[in-house]
Amino acid sequence: MHSSRPFLFWVFFFFVSNLSFPSLSVPFLPATNNNLTLFGDASITNDAISLTQELTTCPFSSPSASSGVGRAFYAYPIRFLDSKTNATASFLCRFSFSITPSSRLCSSGDGIAFVITPDVDSLGSSRGGYMGLPEPSSVSKESFFAVEFDTRFDPMVGDINGNHIGIDLNTVVSVACVDVVSRGIDLTSGREITAWIEYRDAVKMIRVWVGYMSTRPPTPLLVAQIDLSNQFKEFMRVGFSASNGQGSSVHVVGRWRFKTFGSLPPGNPTDTFEEGDCFMCSSPEDSSTKSSPENRSHERKTKIVEMALGLGGLAAFVVSIIAFVFVICFVCVKKRKVTARGSREGKTCRVEANKVPTSLSLAEIRSATMGFNRHRVVGEGASAKVYKGSLSSGGEVAVKRFERVDGIGSLRNPFTTEFATMVGCLRHKNLIQLHGWCCEGNELVLVYEYMPNGSLNKVLHKSFNSAVVLSWKQRLNIVLGVASALAYLHEECERQIIHRDVKTCNIMLDANFNAKLGDFGLAEVYEHSSIIAREATIPAGTMGYLAPEYVYSGVPTVKTDVYSFGVVVLEVATGRKPVEDDGTVVVDWVWSMWEKGKLIEAADLRLMGNFDMVEMVRMLMTGLACVHPNHVKRPTVKEAARILKGETPLPLLPPRKPRVSLRPVYPDECEEIPLCGGVRPSLELDDVQYLTPKSHFGKD
Repeated sequence: MHSSRPFLFWVFFFFVSNLSFPSLSVPFLPATNNNLTLFGDASITNDAISLTQELTTCPFSSPSASSGVGRAFYAYPIRFLDSKTNATASFLCRFSFSITPSSRLCSSGDGIAFVITPDVDSLGSSRGGYMGLPEPSSVSKESFFAVEFDTRFDPMVGDINGNHIGIDLNTVVSVACVDVVSRGIDLTSGREITAWIEYRDAVKMIRVWVGYMSTRPPTPLLVAQIDLSNQFKEFMRVGFSASNGQGSSVHVVGRWRFKTFGSLPPGNPTDTFEEGDCFMCSSPEDSSTKSSPENRSHERKTKIVEMALGLGGLAAFVVSIIAFVFVICFVCVKKRKVTARGSREGKTCRVEANKVPTSLSLAEIRSATMGFNRHRVVGEGASAKVYKGSLSSGGEVAVKRFERVDGIGSLRNPFTTEFATMVGCLRHKNLIQLHGWCCEGNELVLVYEYMPNGSLNKVLHKSFNSAVVLSWKQRLNIVLGVASALAYLHEECERQIIHRDVKTCNIMLDANFNAKLGDFGLAEVYEHSSIIAREATIPAGTMGYLAPEYVYSGVPTVKTDVYSFGVVVLEVATGRKPVEDDGTVVVDWVWSMWEKGKLIEAADLRLMGNFDMVEMVRMLMTGLACVHPNHVKRPTVKEAARILKGETPLPLLPPRKPRVSLRPVYPDECEEIPLCGGVRPSLELDDVQYLTPKSHFGKD
């Protein structure tokens, strides 16, 4: 076999879900016929899958010549769709492969394809090659999804060259592809290449990374906005396919990992495979040695030590933050005494000693919530539940209990993100205040001040006939309160904070219906000088609130928060949801009323005309300015607040909703990725209005 070194092939499937998908964990298994189903020329060679065999002579250039097709699929179907809830799983895949031409006299084979299909037999015989996928002229009995690593140029199927990566849906004519030669990758070099494939159903996005190193490159080579929810059935088969066609190459796959999930914690890196998952597996000889009783005992001790170190590390991290806060506050207090009234509000830390978040025991938390009684749940999301509680020290609190974790493997999760953000100098009358925290055993808890009137979402969207309707004065005060909080985060903090999840569910109301912004689980903190250096991420937030350029580029800015704030403004003024049950988008609906010259008719009917008409028009126009499709033309939150107060003139709005062409925003070193056939990927605004992903905290 023409390979630079033998592959160590192990298969790992891990099925995780925070939604309705059950947990499934399969231990590492050697690549044998017990956990793999092999088809055609595929075989197990040197602990790796050889999809095609080395040929001694070149195939004859005739239609009847054997194409040398080989396939290897995981032996058991994988669940991708919950038939009861219609929830679609996302997935991550990581594997290594090599493609080595068998002879200099022969052209290279067709390449390798990673395939997801409900029925392997539906792929057909593919005697013509095409990596073992159905021929373009054939009609596939079943749908399939494939990422092809194509090493044969065939202009008849729209190939851009003989060394590219493409995404196929039900046909070998790719819907998106990228030339990898220009990115320094030679698929036919015979070198070991590692590929990462990710699909996030929440944003309907596929991303593919490729590199010669085992560490995932920072920039994906291929990004495509594709909805796979209609492609997946409840159970699908996952595997690889390759063919030689009229050429000859040895196609080898090794070290394969695959994971499905319902959701991932916000902010986590895309590549969630870590060393603790034993990705770099040992050889079979070493494995047999490790299975001895002495080694099993040693492994158990090692795991205990690692867990202790992990918990100790988090404890040290938390204690260091508290100590840092005390030091900063001490310096700030001294500075205040010296400068008296000279300091600006929000620029210095004004945390009073009795308001510093305190460490609470798990016993205190359990007592406050009556043992986390389900009848005390006042809010629930993908990674946390909120309970109403009463501490023995007095006063009602909101106890946010994060999902149980087995050890602390990463400091980048909703708990630590929110804690690290809130424990600093975030003291503002329109921000929910953190009173305490608990990190004991595998429990992670944050304790906030309790908001008796709940979320703005619940109050605003009660039944039309509800006796409790927010007055116009209350609504204006709420919008101004949220604007004040965001202006503080964006401009008045020492470091700029992008909330990334501004929505009515995260705006809480106190006893007097004053607004307080909360839930910093998705927040990003930046130095003011580093704004330009921000990297693209998977967009996180809630359907209807995300700016179109953020959905497509993944780069959060203050203007993406402004867009979300604008949706909240329109929501408060009209009483409509961001996306109504019939699919009507409040942003589009208010724009249509503006175009018709009937903007005032967008006012919430439940107010029954009890509002100041000038103030209502001002609020609606401010909301439209904040959701302008062109982020450059949106005001800052502080400017929007001044318009709402009548301190500056009304914004200038175009007579019709602008149609802005969106193009993907990539880092400087990443070129724009073309669609096959020479069509450059761009979206009109109307095409992306539904691309905003569902919330990580979708329940109220």
